[in-house]
Amino acid sequence: MNTTERPIAITPGDPCGIGPETIARAWREQQALVRGCFVAGDLGVMRRAMALLCTGVPFPVVAIDTPAEALSVPPACLPVLQVVPPVPELPWGVVDARAGRLAGECVLWATRAALHGEVAAIVTAPLHKEALHAAGAPWSQYPGHTELLQAESARHAGVPLAQMPVRMMLANDELRTVLVSIHVSLRQALDDITPEQVMQTLQITHASLQRLLGRPPRIAVAGVNPHAGEGGLFGREEIEVLQPVIAQARAAGMDVGGPFAPDTVFMRARHAPGHPGEFDVVVAMYHDQGLIPVKYLGVEQGVNVTLGLPLIRTSPDHGTAFDLAGQGRADASSLVQALRMARRLAGLQG
Repeated sequence: MNTTERPIAITPGDPCGIGPETIARAWREQQALVRGCFVAGDLGVMRRAMALLCTGVPFPVVAIDTPAEALSVPPACLPVLQVVPPVPELPWGVVDARAGRLAGECVLWATRAALHGEVAAIVTAPLHKEALHAAGAPWSQYPGHTELLQAESARHAGVPLAQMPVRMMLANDELRTVLVSIHVSLRQALDDITPEQVMQTLQITHASLQRLLGRPPRIAVAGVNPHAGEGGLFGREEIEVLQPVIAQARAAGMDVGGPFAPDTVFMRARHAPGHPGEFDVVVAMYHDQGLIPVKYLGVEQGVNVTLGLPLIRTSPDHGTAFDLAGQGRADASSLVQALRMARRLAGLQG
């Protein structure tokens, strides 16, 4: 079965947050885009979310028994595959271990379905890391979605975790950035800037973006220190790590430049009206260095893509927004963009 014959699974995220509501809103407002998609989650959670939005014409939330059934569901219906035991109605906007467990179990189911070829891609609504941790083992060992996906993919492939390297890419219409490290302390992130980690990031970025763009990507490497170290005056990571790795990457045929001053490289890479970006992607050295520029351009348009996995996974670029949960005011724009990106990566229309 090829990707054009498989549905896309969407996981609801933490049911105490805005994830289920953004999914319900996407179904009401983007019916052409969600054709052939389904929610891998809980019927009760999705019916409660849809009720937040249904002030006029009813919008049915219907049960399906297999992923394939999502391809034939009538329009104006939200199909849900019950992949977890039904949960009681949980309070909005609070950290709850039951919510963390549901979110984790839905992601695990969807990951396994993707690895076994039952779905073309997965789109994950936001989970709450504290709730996931509160759910206890095995969920407490995962800092977030990325680590869970990586671990399950490694198990499926029968390889050690180190042989399933992944990277986070955050993207919108104007900027893409890939991170050398993800959810670690800043001190740990600096220790992680090694030749091996940076080269691995460049290799994953090059391979993934070449598939997406249909050509070798133009990669910019951000420096670690102010002004990219200013020739060693402000630090030597650029001289001792980044410059040699960039030279190796170029010798291997990659279009890589840098290291560039991190306070200007994102502006140079930004694709804006009247300003074509110089680069297709910026490789950033740590989490906040790379994500602040993209999120500043608009969280509602950002998409998180996990690179390096043997499956397609995208996610909205926002959290659970407990302060908005249950009010019927959540913005589904980022989820819609994540779904569009997943369809594009899977070779589907939309």
